[in-house]
Amino acid sequence: MRLATLRRDGDTVAVRLDADGAVEIPGFADVGELLNDPDWTAIAARAAGRRLPLADIRDDAWAPVVPAPRKILCVGVNYRAHIEEMGREEPDYPTVFNKYPEALVGAGDPIIVPPHAADAVDWEAELAVVIGTRIHRATEEEAAAAIAGYTVLNDTSMRDWQNRTLQWLLGKSFADSTPVGPALVTPDEVAPDARIWAEVDGELMQEGRIDDLVFGPAAAIAYISQVFPLDPGDIVATGTPGGVGHARKPPRYLANGSVVATGIDGIGVLRNTVIVGS
Repeated sequence: MRLATLRRDGDTVAVRLDADGAVEIPGFADVGELLNDPDWTAIAARAAGRRLPLADIRDDAWAPVVPAPRKILCVGVNYRAHIEEMGREEPDYPTVFNKYPEALVGAGDPIIVPPHAADAVDWEAELAVVIGTRIHRATEEEAAAAIAGYTVLNDTSMRDWQNRTLQWLLGKSFADSTPVGPALVTPDEVAPDARIWAEVDGELMQEGRIDDLVFGPAAAIAYISQVFPLDPGDIVATGTPGGVGHARKPPRYLANGSVVATGIDGIGVLRNTVIVGS
C-alpha cells in the first residue's frame, strides 16, 4: 500500500495511491493523523473518497508525508560506503540526532537556505522509516512489526553549522530544509536491497543499496526505543550512502538554483530546488 498527504484548497488530505490515481481517505487530514487510528490499514484499504488522476497532481501539491511528527530521529554514519569515504570507523552503536518538524518540506517544495547558512549546503539521500504502532523498549522483532512503511528523506545539511561543535543538531534542522515523501510505502512493497541515489543538476552523486546499512531499520528503532517511546507518525531517518558533497575532493556544495533529486527505487523521488534567501 502507498499513502500520501496532498495539499488541497488550502488544507491537506490523506490519500491512498493506486496505479491510476490518488483516492482521498475521508476524515483524515494527513498520514500522521491516519496512523494514530489503530485500524489505519483497513481504513486506508477500503477508502473510496474522491479520486484524483496522478497526472493531475502538481509537484507543489505533495505535502510532507507526515507533516507534523512528534519526533524526527536521524541515524548518522550508518552506511558502510559513507563511513569509508568520511574516514571513520564502523560504530558499535547508532549515532542518533534529532530534527524538528519545522525542517520538513514536501517532495516538490523548494529547499530554503538563509544567506548565513549558504556556504556549505550538502545533500543526503536517506531511507526514512515511519512508525505505525507505539513501542517502548522494543525487541528488534517488535520494532520491525511497528514499521508502518518507508519514505524518502533528504537530510540537507549545512556542514559549517554542523561541524562548529560535536553536536550536529543545528546544522541539520534549519527550517524548510528537509524534503520528505512523496509517499509512505508499506514494507512489503520495498525490496530489501532497493537502490538509493541522489542527483544534483542531473549529475549522479550518490548511489547505493539500502542493505548496506550497519544498523537496519528494526535495529535502529529498537535501540532508540530503549530511551523513550516511539509513536505513530514518528520518523526515523536511517543514514546516507557514499557520495555526499562534503567528502569530495574538492568539496562540492549546493548553491542557489541547484536542483537536487533524491530517490529510492520502489518508493519515489524528491525533486527540490535550492533557494537562498531570507
